[in-house]
Amino acid sequence: MKRIVSVSLGTSQRNKSSEAELLGQKFLIERIGTDGDKAKFKAMLKDLDGKVSAFGVGGCDIYVVAGGKRYAFKEIKNLVSGVKTTPLVDGSGLKNTLERETILRLQREGTIDFSKERVLLMSSVDRYGMAEALHEVCPNVVYGDFLFGLGIPWAVKSYKTVSVLGNILLPIITNLPQDWFYPTGEKQEVRKPKFPKIFDWATIIAGDSLYINRYAPDNLKGKTVITQSVRSKNVEWMRQAGLKQLITTTPDFGGETFATNVMEALLVTFLNKPVDQIAPADYLRIIDQLGWRPGIMDLNPTQALVEDARVPHGVEGS
Repeated sequence: MKRIVSVSLGTSQRNKSSEAELLGQKFLIERIGTDGDKAKFKAMLKDLDGKVSAFGVGGCDIYVVAGGKRYAFKEIKNLVSGVKTTPLVDGSGLKNTLERETILRLQREGTIDFSKERVLLMSSVDRYGMAEALHEVCPNVVYGDFLFGLGIPWAVKSYKTVSVLGNILLPIITNLPQDWFYPTGEKQEVRKPKFPKIFDWATIIAGDSLYINRYAPDNLKGKTVITQSVRSKNVEWMRQAGLKQLITTTPDFGGETFATNVMEALLVTFLNKPVDQIAPADYLRIIDQLGWRPGIMDLNPTQALVEDARVPHGVEGS
């Protein structure tokens, strides 16, 4: 049995373990949170190095992307530097492939006609595959990087603007502690709804599940969420909030889903080549062999969306 371990800076309350048999191979898949303890995170990776088949790193990003350029968080690179043997990934490979293909598949198969929707993407430099696909198929997107990553009331509506500003700001931002921009530890369980009018405007909310859980309002009546890692309590909260439909990009394991870093680590074991030599086509080939497709859950199928296409007041747009 191959062991896949995601070591996360996130809360241990989201820990999950699952056994699965995929393409004739048995796996033990684990997500272990370190509650924001960076020393524990670094030590756990070092201790398990060479003892597991592949690592995912969660609760953080190693890499973010804007305008086709990739930037590494200096702090996270240092924390994972002790890993010398076991392949290690942060989910970037699937954000570029699986998440991109999810948007294009939903459009191609008629599940969603993005040309008629208004999408709030919580962060584009993190979910850059989604961002680029939405730019291609949806004329009404708000990229929430400034809103939720920096707390600045600026609803960016142009992916070109994201690319230009990202290439200016990310060399600076990636030299700062990542938890200035992304919740770690117990902060992941604290809800702090903000910019509700942007959520009111959107018909679809897409992107990082922790950002959505943290910042979305309690009323999601008639809306659709497209995200990755969800636990049962997240699904129940969305149901109670009136969410019409939940679409997950990663496959179901026991009624819940793992994050992209975990699933990328799983795919790396099949590909059996150095991570830096794995091409997008390699990931897509294995994804196709595994038959992974978007998971669609109708939470409140009769719930009508309250339409309001007006530009949100109190938040600047560009």
